[in-house]
Amino acid sequence: MYRRVTFAAIVAVAAALGIGAAPAVAADSSAPTTVTFAVTAGGLTITAPATAALGSGVTGGTITGNLGMVRVTDQRGLLAFSWTASVASTTYVTGAGGAGQVIQPSAVTYTSPALPTIVSGVPVPVKNLLLTTLTTAPQTVYTATGLGSNAVEWNPSLTVAVPAGAVAGNYTGTVTHSVA
Repeated sequence: MYRRVTFAAIVAVAAALGIGAAPAVAADSSAPTTVTFAVTAGGLTITAPATAALGSGVTGGTITGNLGMVRVTDQRGLLAFSWTASVASTTYVTGAGGAGQVIQPSAVTYTSPALPTIVSGVPVPVKNLLLTTLTTAPQTVYTATGLGSNAVEWNPSLTVAVPAGAVAGNYTGTVTHSVA
């Protein structure tokens, strides 16, 4: 009643039952995804307050006040950038006396910090406005070079040397900041 079983028979039965066989290995699987995106370029802009009231003063005296924050923002998406910020002024006119009296921009000085405050990025700004007397032609305030997007700001002040012969009244003119 005993039957003699050989080793070969045991191996054959184990293989048939899946006993002792190596486990099934899952095939390698991958799912590559190609990703695309766009980096858009913004612009080169300058912003300044729409209005500024400097206060009042007497003929032959001076009037000084801040304009408020002027900001250059460069989001052109350039690896290397450069820009120049400039300022110019119109004449200052009052209707007092019925004759439209004027104070020339040459009676007004523009004062800005030695360097603007860096808001973002790493620009290398340089102050170029050596003559602070305003004119109707743009004068360079700052130039900057660097890498990537950037923003700087400053709060300039104006000082008006009121001529001794100025007519009393409210004078209005325009200071224009530009960047290129």
